[in-house]
Amino acid sequence: MPAIDLPAAEFGAVNSGTDTTFTVRSDVADHVDLCLFDSEDRETRIGMTSIGGGVFQLTTEAPASTRYGYRVHGPWVPADGHRCNPNKLLLDPYARMITGEIQPGPALLGHDKTDPTKPSRLDSAPSVPRSVVTTGGFDWQDDARPGRPLSETIIYETHVKGISRTHPAVPESIRGTYAGLGHPAIVEHLVSLGVTAVQLMPTQAFIQDQHLLEDGRRNYWGYNTIGFFSPHADRSAGPDPVTEFKEMVQSLHAAGLEVLLDVVYNHTAEGNHLGPTLCFRGLDNRTWYRLGPPDRYLNWSGTGNTLDISDFQVLRFVIDSLRYWVEEMHVDGFRFDLAPVLGRAHYDFDPHGGFFGAVAAEPAFDGIKLIAEPWDVGPGGYQGGRFPGRWSEWNDAYRDTARDFWRGAEGSTPAYATKLTGSADRFGARSPLASVNYVTSHDGFTLVDLVSFNDRHNVANGEDGRDGHHDNRSWNSGVEGQTDDEDVIRLRQIRRRSLLAGLLLSQGVPMILGGDEIGRTQGGNNNPYNQDNETSWYDWGSADDEFLRFTSDLIRMRKDHPTFRRTAWLHEHASADQDHVGWFSPSGEELTPATWNQPQLRSVVLYLDGGIVHAGRGVVEDDDVLVAMNAGTGPVAVEIPSVVGIGGWSVLIDTAEPDRAGTEVIGGFALSGFGCVVLTRPRNHKSEPPSGN
Repeated sequence: MPAIDLPAAEFGAVNSGTDTTFTVRSDVADHVDLCLFDSEDRETRIGMTSIGGGVFQLTTEAPASTRYGYRVHGPWVPADGHRCNPNKLLLDPYARMITGEIQPGPALLGHDKTDPTKPSRLDSAPSVPRSVVTTGGFDWQDDARPGRPLSETIIYETHVKGISRTHPAVPESIRGTYAGLGHPAIVEHLVSLGVTAVQLMPTQAFIQDQHLLEDGRRNYWGYNTIGFFSPHADRSAGPDPVTEFKEMVQSLHAAGLEVLLDVVYNHTAEGNHLGPTLCFRGLDNRTWYRLGPPDRYLNWSGTGNTLDISDFQVLRFVIDSLRYWVEEMHVDGFRFDLAPVLGRAHYDFDPHGGFFGAVAAEPAFDGIKLIAEPWDVGPGGYQGGRFPGRWSEWNDAYRDTARDFWRGAEGSTPAYATKLTGSADRFGARSPLASVNYVTSHDGFTLVDLVSFNDRHNVANGEDGRDGHHDNRSWNSGVEGQTDDEDVIRLRQIRRRSLLAGLLLSQGVPMILGGDEIGRTQGGNNNPYNQDNETSWYDWGSADDEFLRFTSDLIRMRKDHPTFRRTAWLHEHASADQDHVGWFSPSGEELTPATWNQPQLRSVVLYLDGGIVHAGRGVVEDDDVLVAMNAGTGPVAVEIPSVVGIGGWSVLIDTAEPDRAGTEVIGGFALSGFGCVVLTRPRNHKSEPPSGN
């Protein structure tokens, strides 16, 4: 039977004020029961009406805040992909709110634990969360999207709970919640820091992994989504996470900050064929998931299952969900976890496929920021540089190259130069704005740990230290972990500043890991996904105020100088009177191909002519800039290249001596080991040789 065309808002539970209409779809169900729960958690089952196209519907006098679920009666034939089991209470895929946590045990399983070929006879209702009826009403007042151009965007990746959990100015009752993130103390920190967008680790409703609960741990990161329309209730200070989330967005928007969500549409929390039956599996397993051999799942996500975006029903669901977060929750963009999964119409990745076409055709997404994590574990899983022109991508090659350069790795300088100027090797057919540059993210070391540890220290995760990346491209600066050695401490400070300086002066879109600006450490743990404790929370009591000021200065530098945030490639920025860009040795000589290919090359000088800069909303003029970088252990003497004029320069940034900012430089200067110095000169300066020459 052909599918009927229902407006997106009609799926789920729609409350009119006097009654609620429940609508759900299952192409394989014989019939569906709506299950309503009263204040004593007593269940009432009501048979729903089939209205065609696999859609079941029922209108009843259920008020807002009613808790509910579904039971689906249909085929149980795992070999054919069917796993319907009416003993399992199912969440509504379109639920706007989900409450309660899972209780580990065999009742969660759709199959019999001793014989997986047979359906379980255990009732799961006492062990699973409930969907909740909402009204959707909220007074947004004069809320408006900041609408910041991508070229002016500086992303701050953070965890809703971690950022405010220990902040002394945030009331204890709301620490670690949406309200905590929206508190004036946190908002003021973000505004004074200078970032423009807050990218939140998963906030869509997720469940706790059974094995973590059994071991006394919790899923902190949240990449285990089960409710794609619902804010995660555990991040809410009160009983209404939907309203609290909206109030958080409202507060951030009022301060000019955009809100981006890290979303996980590649898989669900139901895991592999031995996982729990919570929603999609019990509704219509063969529609929702990509199936391989009989009763098995294709695991392109690495987590046990993969949503089948090639199915029009699932594709519609994803688009409906994204539209909901844009229109109803007022978010400003998304970072898509394991995004190649979304582009696999069948097996191979297609950047012009159904999902990308659907996003491009949706008017609600105009102006919304779209960022891809460009890898999964499917066929040809790495797809860096292949996403559509409107999309940006996490540039892991930038991360790895920057880390290599600033630890002094041989042969890394040419690659780092390419990454600093926008990664044309990957995004040359698009623009530098396709590259989201970062040196640290939630997945891996913090900035402090990057310069303090050679090895991961993940024993607390309970996996015998085997989890997390083993190739961190880190260097402990001479001592593993904490130290009182003043020389090591100073070297770490310089390297931290240089890594961050390189990030903020690179072409592309910079992303800072939240907490790096105050010196957050995870004690060498590079995968604290299950560390919902002081390992992951920001330690505001030990904030590095000096580094915070330096980070703010770097961000101000980027904002003040459009030459660092160009919208076109450097080779397109022609200047009539002199070269617009140049690479030089510390002695002032222009680098040749032979020089670039020397493995020992660790010190370079970049010149940027500010005469014509394509940035922001048009063509502008900026100061001339010199950037000197030294990834060697000892200091080098830098001579300003005579071809660009040796006079009129002043220090904007010095990562070894931050107090040198504003100092005039004529002719040359000393560049510390692992240091970075940025000089600027007004465009109207007439260069003259120093007196006496």
